[in-house]
Amino acid sequence: MENWDEVRTAYQVARMGTVSGAAEELGVHHATVIRHVDAIEARLGVKLFQRHARGYTPTEAGQDLLRVAQATDDQFSQLVGRLKGHGDAVSGELVVTSLSAMSGLLAPALTEFQRQHPELVVRFLTGSRLFRLEYGEAHVAIRAGSPPEQPDNVVQAFMTQQHGLYASAAYIEHHGLLNGVEDMPNHRFVCNDDIESRAPYSRWLRAHAPDSALSFRCVNALSMHDAVLAGAGIGFLTQWEAARHPELTQMMEPLEEWTSELWLVTHVDLHRTTKVQTFLSFLKAEAKAWTA
Repeated sequence: MENWDEVRTAYQVARMGTVSGAAEELGVHHATVIRHVDAIEARLGVKLFQRHARGYTPTEAGQDLLRVAQATDDQFSQLVGRLKGHGDAVSGELVVTSLSAMSGLLAPALTEFQRQHPELVVRFLTGSRLFRLEYGEAHVAIRAGSPPEQPDNVVQAFMTQQHGLYASAAYIEHHGLLNGVEDMPNHRFVCNDDIESRAPYSRWLRAHAPDSALSFRCVNALSMHDAVLAGAGIGFLTQWEAARHPELTQMMEPLEEWTSELWLVTHVDLHRTTKVQTFLSFLKAEAKAWTA
């Protein structure tokens, strides 16, 4: 194809479904979008879209173009992400992704790292989505569970995260202390709403507490922590997070199966860059104080 702009425009029309949406995404006038679509259809001698009152729907040929353009756009995004990581300066963007439960530790660490490197723009991405390092979506990922096995990734052991079962003073006032596993049916628990959660403490809780006792269910660790603090039930917190709340009481001695391993993951193409290596060294040093 001689004119990538036309392909890119047609791709955005197919993705957005309207000329106006594509124009906004591309930052051009809607007349430019129409001109590009007309030009590529004329050059190829085929209709890529069915025009209707609600917008543009790709034809079979348009769907073929969409698949190829999507792959090409992903490759460009991958290239841009890798280029941003090259160079000797600790500047530009640093994209770090982790579990949301790690925010209390990572946000202060990232802030300090940025103070040391003021030309750096930090993007801290949390949540359940697995950001794709191979496409340049992140420079460093902190992941839990089994060692990640994606090809072309460099995986390093980071730290072991200890969890415990805690309850607030308000909960204990109304429901009392937990007297061992056999007492669990008599209590209320805060848990992850995802029954497929791979977190070891979530699996343990669902294996030992009756479903009726899992009375307050949340979609992420932060909301679970807030629910425990509010007195909604007994729930798991990391030991470092619980230490920040002296009003919480530990309800059982921690079990080995409640622990989870954390891993530092980088893409092989970015692993040796100055920015990534500088950040990894800094983060490992910070983590020594977290586990002390």
